Amino acid sequence: MALDVGGRELRVTSLDRVLYPETGTTKADLLGYYARVGPVMVEHLRDRLLHLHRYPEGVDGPRFWQKQCPDGRPDWLPTAPIWSRDKQAFIEYCLANEPAAVLWAVNIGSLELHTSLHTVHDLMRPTAIAFDLDPGEGVGLVECCDVGLRLRDLFAGAGLRSFAKTSGSKGLQVYVPLNTSVAYAETKAIARRVAEMLEARWPELIVSRMAKAARRGRVLIDWSQNTEHKSTVCAYSVRAKARPTVSTPVMWSEVEQVVEGGDPGALVFGMDDVLARVSEHGDLFADVLTRRQAWPSG
Repeated sequence: MALDVGGRELRVTSLDRVLYPETGTTKADLLGYYARVGPVMVEHLRDRLLHLHRYPEGVDGPRFWQKQCPDGRPDWLPTAPIWSRDKQAFIEYCLANEPAAVLWAVNIGSLELHTSLHTVHDLMRPTAIAFDLDPGEGVGLVECCDVGLRLRDLFAGAGLRSFAKTSGSKGLQVYVPLNTSVAYAETKAIARRVAEMLEARWPELIVSRMAKAARRGRVLIDWSQNTEHKSTVCAYSVRAKARPTVSTPVMWSEVEQVVEGGDPGALVFGMDDVLARVSEHGDLFADVLTRRQAWPSG
């Protein structure tokens, strides 16, 4: 079947394939969601290195990560050659700069779309600092929201605004937009200091170390995402879980309500939920792309 997406002709296949057996969600359903959310989502993908998490047969089938933009890509899809020290070769990353590119990636089985914190215009300078709050055994999204609010208050005390989104899985992610000339060498060190400082203040709730044994009953503040080599799930990406939940930007008032009410389900969103939220609120993560903030010195 051929689709016209913004003037691009895109062939899509296997539309009746069930990708999420638990919910019966088909490839057509997934493509329909991305077609509608694509104009918003693409702003968070534009000029960023695309990491594809591919599940060609659905969430119960084989899966693999792909950095190299695959052969057979459309001739209109731009790529960025990035030198890999590990491979001692260039990796040609896809750039999803328009909705048609998003649908192309989904059509080849990319259930999840992950991106770098930097753009191709400056590989060593992230546009934000990101904190991935991941619950250990015995805790969940409610505790992640609690930690997220402590991060928000810490940043607010330094005159910085922060923004939250669900991971679409078990946790919460907090972004502090910068959009300045700060480099990863600085942001990674800052993120680690913040995580360690909060761990020292609330050791019963927070851990900054990756070891699983240390994480039991606590929330990991994963600061390690702040490097040019890693990627984070993009806002509005569906996740490859049993149900097609979405990494969804949220308001801090919603995070507060989860902590107060103890209901993690209030921050679990499916595709229809997200489309309704975008229609009502617009892009709650838009300021992450544009707000310029300097990290306080000293």
